[in-house]
Amino acid sequence: MSYQKTIAACFVGYIIQAIVNNFVPLLFLTFHSQYGIPLSQITWLVTVNFCIQLLVDLLSVKWIDKIGYRLSLLTAHILSALGLILLIFLPEQTGDAFVGLLISVAIYAVGGGLLEVLLSPVVEACPTEHKEKTMSLLHSFYCWGHVGVVLISTIFFAVAGMEHWKLLAFVWALVPIVNFFIFAGAPLASLIEEGEEGMNLKELFSVSVFWVFMAMMMCAGASEQAVSQWASTFAEKGLGVGKTVGDLAGPMSFALLMGISRFIYGKYGHKIKLEYFMAVSGVLCIFSYLCIALIPNPAVGLIGCGICGLSVGIMWPGTFSKGASSIKRGGTAMFALFALAGDLGCAGGPTLAGIVSGCMGDNLRMGILAAVIFPVLMVAGLFGAGKGKQQRV
Repeated sequence: MSYQKTIAACFVGYIIQAIVNNFVPLLFLTFHSQYGIPLSQITWLVTVNFCIQLLVDLLSVKWIDKIGYRLSLLTAHILSALGLILLIFLPEQTGDAFVGLLISVAIYAVGGGLLEVLLSPVVEACPTEHKEKTMSLLHSFYCWGHVGVVLISTIFFAVAGMEHWKLLAFVWALVPIVNFFIFAGAPLASLIEEGEEGMNLKELFSVSVFWVFMAMMMCAGASEQAVSQWASTFAEKGLGVGKTVGDLAGPMSFALLMGISRFIYGKYGHKIKLEYFMAVSGVLCIFSYLCIALIPNPAVGLIGCGICGLSVGIMWPGTFSKGASSIKRGGTAMFALFALAGDLGCAGGPTLAGIVSGCMGDNLRMGILAAVIFPVLMVAGLFGAGKGKQQRV
């Protein structure tokens, strides 16, 4: 039985997650002008999106195996499409436009959270060679999705005008609708080998190397987001351009280079030992942080952002692969908790950088310098995970 259809559908699944995470932020000023919603209130849409995804990560530990992978995947696609479609008309149908937007975002956030939990174990379960390569390639599609959403949306708005954003929302909603039918007929393999049972939480928590991987996942998310959140600022200051060009030169180039890193390992991973690739990437990430923090040149800071994107690419999928190979019976619970730890890191990295920056008189470079602790701990975690490699469970 061929699982290429399944793997391809999972690739598209990460593009869908990129759509639900990155499309609405492009519309903040439009929501502000069209509905009269204060920008301070609109930013809560992002907060609610990621908080719900964190909650889904947590609930998935218990419920995914009971519901089943196929039903969960199909539900994720329905909710992702529904949330995007509701953006089109719900704000006008509710007494408060912000409430309509919030409901729409909450619905597709559940879909996005489910996709994050489900896609990696589905690909891991497929009987393919070089699983680490496939996992890295899988996660590269989030980057391509991010780049595609920003680039295509920017071109659409420039050609058709911002007033037609609802048409683009419908177009993006077609992606999960089409992928729903692909997944409906795609074969799914079992994550746990026949005759074995997945670990319960008590068993999983008793495995010391599991906590090393949890820490690595948190550091992977933090290492990525502590810099990417500020990439646009460095682009604007370094190149002296406006925000639109700054977004393209900053966050989009960061995502592009991160995707290239994942694609390189996805293509040539059979020739490169995963531990070495991750270790070199970790050291390169530390170097990029130090360039941003210690060299007082905005252009160098922008280059550092790009190097950071290249270096963090393997951290998230690499940790997933190492965890799956070291803890064979980790099952759905392990992948859900890994996603939870990664998302906590995504929130914690920028938060630490922001707090330290504020304490140092809004000096962003000092915030980035403090956040270098995350890639340092990531490299240290690789050594800890290596020690537990011989004791696979």
